[in-house]
Amino acid sequence: MGLYADYIFPRLMDHVMRAPAFEEQRKRALAGVSGRVLEIGFGTGLNLPHYPSAVTWLTGIEPTRLLDDRVAERSRPLAMPVEVLRLRAEALPWEDQQFDCVVSTWTLCSIADPLRALSEVRRVLRSDGTFVFLEHGRSDDPKVARWQNILNPFQRLFACGCHLNRQVDRLIVENGFTIERLDRFVMESVSRPGADMYRGVARPAHPSKK
Repeated sequence: MGLYADYIFPRLMDHVMRAPAFEEQRKRALAGVSGRVLEIGFGTGLNLPHYPSAVTWLTGIEPTRLLDDRVAERSRPLAMPVEVLRLRAEALPWEDQQFDCVVSTWTLCSIADPLRALSEVRRVLRSDGTFVFLEHGRSDDPKVARWQNILNPFQRLFACGCHLNRQVDRLIVENGFTIERLDRFVMESVSRPGADMYRGVARPAHPSKK
């Protein structure tokens, strides 16, 4: 991956994404999560302090090894079991309908094949389960969206594959989910091209059958 991707970017990302404004959004998004949970794009474990006590087991997947010491430190105070596996969301090893909830926070922007990943999420999610998402993506403002398209190649290079212009709600719906709640807002503390947020809850529209 190289020096920047392996050592510099993870520390930069961890510093930026633990700012109070992001922490508040994590708290809001995760408030209703319960049961056996799968988190895709686990990163450095910044969601860990915000999981409620109703979570009985947390499995996090992350394709690269990111600051394991910080993950261990954030996991230590928790009562729930936490396991972190080096996996990609596009190919999950579990059988169908294994999780009560799947969580994705600022992750769909950087997955190489988000369509395949969401298909896998739907497969391993229980038919009555929830997909909780908190993402940045394409703006509804045409002027901002135009700048997102222009800046996207530079963003992908600087932020290790992150896209500015993915239309998150459309990706979710097109992959067999029904969005039950969607909050669209602009985070004032974030530079405008990356400030358009999608926070919501979706359920499988056509549950996979065993």
